[in-house]
Formats: sequence, structure tokens, C-alpha cells
Amino acid sequence: MGALRRAALALVALLGVPLAVLEVHVGTSLVFSVEGQQAVLPAWYTSHSQNKPYITWMLNKNAAPFHVLAYLGGVVKVAETDLKPRMGFLYPMPNHNVSILINATREQDSGQYMCSVNVVDDAISLDKNVGIINLTVLVTPAAPTCQLHGNAIVGANVTLSCSSKKGKPLPMYQWQREPPTLQVFFPPAQDRTRGTLKLTNLSLEMSGVYVCRAENQAGSKNCSIVLEVHSTSTKAVIAGAVLGSLGALATIIFFAQKVVGYRRKKRDSQEEGANEIKEDAVAPKTPSWARRPASDTMSKTSTLSSIAGTRQTYGARAPSDTASILTTTGSYRGPPPRGGGRPPNLSPPAINGTPRRHQDPATAPVGSLPPSSLARAGAIPVMVPAQSRAGSLV
Repeated sequence: MGALRRAALALVALLGVPLAVLEVHVGTSLVFSVEGQQAVLPAWYTSHSQNKPYITWMLNKNAAPFHVLAYLGGVVKVAETDLKPRMGFLYPMPNHNVSILINATREQDSGQYMCSVNVVDDAISLDKNVGIINLTVLVTPAAPTCQLHGNAIVGANVTLSCSSKKGKPLPMYQWQREPPTLQVFFPPAQDRTRGTLKLTNLSLEMSGVYVCRAENQAGSKNCSIVLEVHSTSTKAVIAGAVLGSLGALATIIFFAQKVVGYRRKKRDSQEEGANEIKEDAVAPKTPSWARRPASDTMSKTSTLSSIAGTRQTYGARAPSDTASILTTTGSYRGPPPRGGGRPPNLSPPAINGTPRRHQDPATAPVGSLPPSSLARAGAIPVMVPAQSRAGSLV
């Protein structure tokens, strides 16, 4: 078969009819790469010409193709794009293998790559000199986030959600309960596209660790959540404890303020009562003896002197150390009479040369009261030293 083809080609050459033999081939029309890894786009061409080819690689994104790599006139040229530091021919040029290499692929590298080859002396058939390869850069899902929606108490319903912010293609989600009680969930309890898991009529036995796996062709990432089912609402208990503590604290502060205010008020009232002179207070009554005229006082003094001068009239009485009593009212009571007799009537001394009238005991002033009455009235007895016969104080 090969010999017949070679013979046909030789016959065409002898007759001078040009033969289109240039053609571009691709190893695959779809290439997948994981972000961050290396991607190879395989392509080659066939030609009998020994001339150098003109090779161009273009990237078509959003119906707007642009050059990324070329081999023209024996020189490799890389266009100014994001691919420039990461792109190049897989083999040195010139070469019939025109595959390219992209290092550290990114999601934005995805698109349709077109390779075209031209040789000067080769005839070109329509669309035979162009090869097309679609590159898809896959992105591993980002670490998902697990959340609990609802109140995990006995008899209630809750929903577990799982979502990843990054991933190409969009990740699918799978929930399962970890050992020792391994459990795998299926629809309708689980929505693999939305990443939700509905748990109804909770019981204490449903407590445990639940793991969500987000996965696509590039890989997978996990997250987990601990479900604790309580017999009562933990939030309500915590809220009640907090409110109770605040109420107790407020009560203590209130009573403390009341006690402090009461003590302060009592102290202020005591200070005001000690320092304030009441206007409606009644002045104490002055004893009757204190209002007697000065002449009575002088009379008492003169009487005392007179008694001292006339003491010799009591000649029958021996000198005695017994003291006479002078009351606080100033009235004088001499020694008691002897033998039941009446004491001699002493003449009062004269004042300013005028003899003073002797007052009869029956008409004595009201102020001259007996000692017992004066004692009951609060009078204080004063001791007066006894006198000798010569009139001097003993």
C-alpha cells in the first residue's frame, strides 16, 4: 500500500501537478488541567517541504482571538500576555512537532487554542493547516463552610449547610455522619447541589460529628460541625441565668443605696439637732430666790455678821465645831434652840444708818423655805465654818 502511494506521488510530480500534502494534526481536542499544574497542548504538522514553516498559536476567548506564540523566520516570538512567562514550544524549533507547554496554569488560561502552519512551497487545503484544542483549567474547591440553622433541641428540625466559594466546575456536596455511628445521607434529606442536609425530629442519639465534602474533578475539601442535641433550649437557660444575675445585682445596689441614704439622713438630723437652737423652746424658770432684790442679799450678809458679833449672848453655850447652815437661797438658820425655848430675837443691822425692820417668822418671805423643801426644789446646801466666841472662824 505504501509503495503504491509513493508511486502515485512520483507520477504527480512528473506531470507537474501540485499536491496538497500540508496538514496540521492534534493529539486531542480537549485538554484538562488542574490549577497550578502543567498543561501540554499536543500538535504537529506533515509536509514534504524542507523549508522552514510559519507557525502561529492563538487563543480565542469570548470570540476575540489574539496571538500568544509564534515561530516566524526562524525566530520564536511570545506575545505580551499573562501567558508570556509561562508558555513556550515543547520542542526546539524548527520541528514538525509544534506542541506548546503552559506552566502553573490558571483559571483564566482556559479557552480555545488554534494552531496554524504554513510552508512556502506546499499547497494548503482549506482548514487542513489549522488545529484546534480546548483547554479547561479545573479549580479545586476552596475549603467549605459548615453551618447549623435552627435550635438543636429534642423534637425540633434543623438544617446543616455547606458551601464553597471557589471551584471549577461547581463542586458537589456530600454529607455523612462520622464514626462511631457512621451514616450516609441521600435525597431528599440531602441536596448535593445546594449542600444542605435536613434533620427532622431530633433526638439525643442524633448528636455527633457531621462532615461535608465538597468535590469536583480537580479534588475535594472537607468541613465538619458538631451537633449537640439538648433536652431544653440552652440559649433560654443562658439568657435566664444572665437576666437573673443582673436582677440580683440591681437589687443589691438598690438596697445598698437605701441603707447609705438612711444612715446619711440620720447623721444629718443628729448634727442639725445638736447645732440648731429651737426658737419655740421655753426658757427655764428662774428660782424665786434668784429674783430677790440685792437688798435681801445684803441683809443676809449683815445678819450673818450681826450673829457673829452677838454670839456672846449665848454664853451658856459652849464653843462648838458644829457648822451653821447657809442655804443656797441665802437665808440663815441658826443653831436649834435649847430646851424648846424660842431663840432670842436679834435685831437686824442698820443699813445706811436706818434700822431695818425685823421680820416676824410668821411673815417670812416666800423664798425662805425649810431645808427639806429647798432640797426637793433642787437647792444645794453650803457649809459655813463655825465661829469661836471671839468671833473668828474656827
